[in-house]
Amino acid sequence: MKPLLPSVLALLLVTTGLAQAQAVRRDAAGFPAPDRPVAEIVSPIWASEEERDEVKETEQVFSAAGIKPGQTVADIGAGSGYYVVRLSPAVGPAGRVYAEDIMPDYLAGLKARVARMNLANVTLVQGTADDPKLPKAALDAAFLIHMYHEIEQPYGLLHRLAGSFKPGGRLIITDLDRRPENHGTPPALLRCELAAVGYRELSRKTLTGGVGYIAIFEPPAPGRLPAPQTIMPCKG
Repeated sequence: MKPLLPSVLALLLVTTGLAQAQAVRRDAAGFPAPDRPVAEIVSPIWASEEERDEVKETEQVFSAAGIKPGQTVADIGAGSGYYVVRLSPAVGPAGRVYAEDIMPDYLAGLKARVARMNLANVTLVQGTADDPKLPKAALDAAFLIHMYHEIEQPYGLLHRLAGSFKPGGRLIITDLDRRPENHGTPPALLRCELAAVGYRELSRKTLTGGVGYIAIFEPPAPGRLPAPQTIMPCKG
């Protein structure tokens, strides 16, 4: 049997690549569906606030993330506002907290809590499964806390979120190291999905108190985002 000519081999590789790309389910904007289960949104809280305070969850996360007064931050998937009401004093009156969620009833409850506590530096935002609807070039940090596994369209959300960071901004994710259907995200899968959209992992460590891990990512620079149609989903 004669070996394939280089031109024929190249054509076969291109054809195979195109066939694989065409087999990927994509939304109207061209973003691929995640090739893994997506956990159902079942509650506005991950665990009781008393339990989380006892293990100093936010203190650990804020320290690792370098949260300071005057910063502008976003809590994506804010739920009942556990992080929002703690980020508000952490960034202070010169800072701003965007509390984002896709669930109207969660936002209604959070709006009442913010008003009751008179948190003047909090802005509520209703996003969608593929777009957090946050202002452009505004964020020093964005938090995805125990909810990444619930994002129906992570590639689209991460792609659209990238433009909301200031230069030097960071994405902070906490989750449990377990399968998405069990309400967690294995670190290797998280790293793969974020890398597919151009994010680079800067650090990752296990938090104490059984609250999982924290991973910090650098978003892609302007002009370095991949085209939606070129993003291939990670197998998870």
